[in-house]
Amino acid sequence: MSEKIPRKIKTSVILITLAGQLAWGIENQYFNIFMYNKITPIPIYISFMVAASAITATITSIIMGAYSDIKGARKLFFIIGFIFWAITTALFSLSGFIAPFNVILAVAVAILFDCLMTFFGSTAYDAAFNAYLRDITNVKNRGKLLSLVQIMSLLSILIVYGISGIVIEQWDYYIYFFAVGLLVGIVGLIGALLAEDSKNLKPLDSSIYRHLKSTFNRESLKTNKDFFLVLSGAAFWGLAFNIFFPFVLIYMEYYLNLDILISSVLILILFTFAMILAYPMGMLVDKVGRKKIAMSSVIFECIFLILFAMTSELVFILITGTVWISCMTTFTISANTWTKDLYPKDKHGQFSGYFILFTVLVPMVPGPLIGGWLSQEFGIYAMINGQPGYIPTPIIFIVSAFMILLTLIPLLFAKESE
Repeated sequence: MSEKIPRKIKTSVILITLAGQLAWGIENQYFNIFMYNKITPIPIYISFMVAASAITATITSIIMGAYSDIKGARKLFFIIGFIFWAITTALFSLSGFIAPFNVILAVAVAILFDCLMTFFGSTAYDAAFNAYLRDITNVKNRGKLLSLVQIMSLLSILIVYGISGIVIEQWDYYIYFFAVGLLVGIVGLIGALLAEDSKNLKPLDSSIYRHLKSTFNRESLKTNKDFFLVLSGAAFWGLAFNIFFPFVLIYMEYYLNLDILISSVLILILFTFAMILAYPMGMLVDKVGRKKIAMSSVIFECIFLILFAMTSELVFILITGTVWISCMTTFTISANTWTKDLYPKDKHGQFSGYFILFTVLVPMVPGPLIGGWLSQEFGIYAMINGQPGYIPTPIIFIVSAFMILLTLIPLLFAKESE
């Protein structure tokens, strides 16, 4: 079983990851900030948008993942997906022009644009690309390649946070979203054209319905028990993480009184440390094991989220933030590697969809809703940009810290692939 992956394939993985994570980074943070600053500073509307996007991502990734299995192709889905993903990212900010006339309509249009962007993104990335990563790796090299994926994910976040504050302050959100959409399209298409479908990937003589139905019988569920246990742990992690993460920049800007440029630079520094650690962690995951690394990450994440919530000093924000972001990186590598080890043959695309079900829909619907509710019930009422709103407080991090411990329960019972 070879550990070597061709350079061309590595390059395609790097470029697709960079482009995809640039788009998701914008959607996960700056779509939220745009809603808060340009449409209305009511946190619960952000929660509605995140939930709608998560539902769209899940349905899309399961169906389109199964469809890519049946067609025996991933590359075609990359190409089509990235073209329209770039266009819909660029168009998102048009919702802001409606806000002066009708706030509710502007919120609805923003959510619609987010869902359209998510449909194409999930087709290209969540469904096809996640399956592609399983197609081209084995248990000897999977952790290393997924650590490269994590490095590029973090690099994309560094790019997003490094340039976003500057571009938004200089040219506003409308130029910003257009520029990011163009970048996503160019980088993503180059990566997609370099990609090569696995020679072992063949079309299936099945319908989407039969392909999906075959998973949900007693024998199949028993065979794939460990896969669903690991995903349950990832769901608990994601739920807890999404209580605070959609609001972290808003918290830093309005509660800690750091302007958007300083907040973005601070996040940039935190993710730089996490990126440096990613590849060694991928090697460690391959050598030490998925389970030990994942469970250790959970415990340290809990501790340092609480410490992060207890400080307002910049140096301690930097230290505690670096650790919880690094734990996020380590858990992501170990959990993603673990689940891909457990994908059944001929269902890589379909099971990539289930991965999104547990890591996007399950956590990103209740998580942001809990965070939005906490931000309003225990937040600080204030006038923001001339409108009444609420500022999130440290409780979102404290609640998240205790919720994240639930991750340990299913992981205790899950076994690693032999």
